[in-house]
Amino acid sequence: MLISSCSANEQYLPIYSKDHCKQIPATEQGNLNQYLAPFTDKMTSSTGVYVLEQGTEAMLTRAWLSQQAQKTIDIQYFIFSADNIGLIAVDYLVRAANRGIKVRILVDDILVNATAEQLLKLSAHKNLEVKIYNPNINIGKNIAQKLYNVVTDFHGVNQRMHNKTFTVDGQVSITGGRNVADEYFGYDHTYNFRDRDVLVLGGATDDIQTSFNDYWQSALSVPIEKLVETSTKFTDDYSDLHNYACNPDNFVPKVRQMINDLPKVFAEIQQSGQLHWLNDVEYIADIPGKNTEDDFLGGGGKTTDKLIELAKSAKTSLTIQTPYLVTTKTTRALLKSLVDSGVKVKVLTNSLASNDNLEAFSGYQRDREEILETGIELYEFKPDAQIRQKVMSEVMQKQLPEMPIFGLHAKTMVIDNHTAVIGTFNLDPRSTHLNTESLVIIPSTQIASEVKRGMLAEMLPENAWRITPDSNPDSEVGRLKRMKVKLRRVVPKSIL
Repeated sequence: MLISSCSANEQYLPIYSKDHCKQIPATEQGNLNQYLAPFTDKMTSSTGVYVLEQGTEAMLTRAWLSQQAQKTIDIQYFIFSADNIGLIAVDYLVRAANRGIKVRILVDDILVNATAEQLLKLSAHKNLEVKIYNPNINIGKNIAQKLYNVVTDFHGVNQRMHNKTFTVDGQVSITGGRNVADEYFGYDHTYNFRDRDVLVLGGATDDIQTSFNDYWQSALSVPIEKLVETSTKFTDDYSDLHNYACNPDNFVPKVRQMINDLPKVFAEIQQSGQLHWLNDVEYIADIPGKNTEDDFLGGGGKTTDKLIELAKSAKTSLTIQTPYLVTTKTTRALLKSLVDSGVKVKVLTNSLASNDNLEAFSGYQRDREEILETGIELYEFKPDAQIRQKVMSEVMQKQLPEMPIFGLHAKTMVIDNHTAVIGTFNLDPRSTHLNTESLVIIPSTQIASEVKRGMLAEMLPENAWRITPDSNPDSEVGRLKRMKVKLRRVVPKSIL
């Protein structure tokens, strides 16, 4: 979300001598109702579901929906980065605001990498509001205040909003594992995530919109204007941002054309039966400020309870993808009880070689042997996994001299072959007790089978290592990284 401010010494975006936007042809905008008209009756009585497996389609869909919005865009993210994808995303939001769309942006405080002035610049637009969730460690805080909060309110500092939703006109939403940054859409040059989202039309979108409103109205969500005192007079001139996004070096014309062609793709998806209309699709979200008591193990929330209920309902198989697998005695007891009852449990998580979170890996590593003792099949993702078409965009694959590291970020569970769960929940104490999380529960044999097929493919030898008591791939990385993980064992598992 980092954009140009009015202060000369706060300039982030480059100044171009050429107006790149002059060469961009006009595109059709503000026609979402036209595209949704054929589904009006279905959207009232059921939920349209399409799983966004590939990073490129997830990015293109968000961009196109921003163009077609007619009333509102409400977005809620744990991370909204200031990299290339983030800046282009903000440009789409500002352009929507320019044509009268009311845009609301809610971002968690802990990883905001924009300055308060730059956020104020963004919220200077009359149609655009920015709020920060639980602003106790970053925006508007100096170093002394940050240290004070860490020392006096460590529990509060660790309570984060991990939900991820993108909702347009209260009718269409995207939710799942992806934040907004290069690496979640296959555009980073060094490290990219395998992730998964779901596009939701009608039906359960009402619950997503209601949850967003609850968060927006929560006392924990604070307008950026209330967090910072400034004498700077901000204007709504975003020409530098627009010019950045129009520059073909930053936004490849082929990708822009793919966004404009999305209606054709959507029609093909509909005709091929990949857009499923289902009853009983559920969106489950924790309430803002989940577990505000001082006890780190004070209990779970709605998402925790629902996942446990679903896991216990498995009769034949439970297939899981989680980037971070930090278990407790309770977790392992549940897994063992399922295996003992005849359920085949398979779990794919990150290896040390593919992991971006050494603290979380240290928690997993401490209990890896005990996890295997439950009887589950355990797999670790390879940093050079061959599923590149799901991770990297074709444009980036052709541009880069060598492939980046791939990491797993999808949070998915398939129960037997009839229910798929796609959301933000990692199998760790942080998601259970501290972070607010969200899930979409999809009761569809066809979707569950398709998602499970892909998950099992990602456990094949070309994509993952099978872990046994005698074999793990930790030695695939250098000694320094292995030592860093060992040193992180001082971090309590309860906050991982």
